[in-house]
Amino acid sequence: MLHQIEYDVTFGDCDPAGIVFYPNIYGLLDRCFHDWLRLFGGHAALCDELGLAGMGLRQATATFRQPLRDGDRISVSIEALTWEDRTLAIDYAGRLGDTLAFTGREQRALFVVTPAGIKAGDTGSLRAAIEAHGERH
Repeated sequence: MLHQIEYDVTFGDCDPAGIVFYPNIYGLLDRCFHDWLRLFGGHAALCDELGLAGMGLRQATATFRQPLRDGDRISVSIEALTWEDRTLAIDYAGRLGDTLAFTGREQRALFVVTPAGIKAGDTGSLRAAIEAHGERH
């Protein structure tokens, strides 16, 4: 596990059946990613430092294994990072206690502005910034 957040499920997260509405799981993945980025200055600061237009989502998938309900306290963790030239894949796990409730995967790109428009840039600059941060602490 590389990073973890805790979240208390509320009534507003749930559908009429009383279980967490599936799009809200994707929101938790995004929340965990951005909380992780705060360790390195946050999304806006990293984009400024690296000359990026943003770190955008290219693809997201999730597998739902256990219903989550109002009042559940869950942990969402980043389990692994896979660095490619133009994408970063992030693997997540959501747990209710010791029970695996969901898994997810996001594929993100670092978007740069070019004369031809916005395109995915090299992820090496983000990886280097994160590794340099680890060396400073």
